Amino acid sequence: MAERVTIAVEAGVADVRLNRPDKINALDPAQFAAIAAAIDRLSAMAGVRAVVLSGEGRGFCVGIDLESLSAGGDLARLGPRTHGDANLVQQVAWGWRTLPMPVIAAVHGFALGAGCQIMLGADIRLCAPDTRIALMEARWGLAPDVAGIALLRGLVRDDLARELAYTGRQVGGGEAAAIGLVTRVAADPRDEALALARAIAAQSPAAMRADKRLFNLAREADAPAILRAESAEQEALLAGPDHAEALRAAREKRPPVFQD
Repeated sequence: MAERVTIAVEAGVADVRLNRPDKINALDPAQFAAIAAAIDRLSAMAGVRAVVLSGEGRGFCVGIDLESLSAGGDLARLGPRTHGDANLVQQVAWGWRTLPMPVIAAVHGFALGAGCQIMLGADIRLCAPDTRIALMEARWGLAPDVAGIALLRGLVRDDLARELAYTGRQVGGGEAAAIGLVTRVAADPRDEALALARAIAAQSPAAMRADKRLFNLAREADAPAILRAESAEQEALLAGPDHAEALRAAREKRPPVFQD
């Protein structure tokens, strides 16, 4: 069997691809396990400064493999918290949010149901204009439970998020960008995502990880907690080698070179 999720790292950028193209990357138990394992691997890769997540074949991910859903089994046991705050099903989407480095989703073809929710776990989401995006669970008598509700918060206006969940309506790339489901439309989302990831990888990795921690905190905490966290992160950065290198480079009028 081909590797379900592939990871290739070059110059600090991890190119991660969902690799079940014959099923448009539909999620069966093996695919859930492979994505969670890939997230675990990435979390331990100190040299990775940015991640690009995309799908092989005709689409990003069409969601749950319905044959797996009808079979029940492990996917029907959702109570145990197997990955911190999340269960395995939620981890395939929520896990991208918990990675220390920025994650960019490059989406084409379809991002439906669980596939849409995996996309929402990324820090930045680029999609092709003709991508079809939807929370499909209502069609199967279910609610979005792949961390979708937690991830939609702060991205999409509450009433629009409810409409999408209640109806299962598909939206195209342009509407998705207009309402906040994606960051922007790109003619070639993977190429643009890789270019953006390389630009991020050229920045201070300590600063990028601090930024991500602060933005993640901003979704949960009150203003006093965020202000205290800003100060703590900045104190650590001011005392660190990346800041010193940036100052040296500025004085010498050259691009800074940050070490992992």
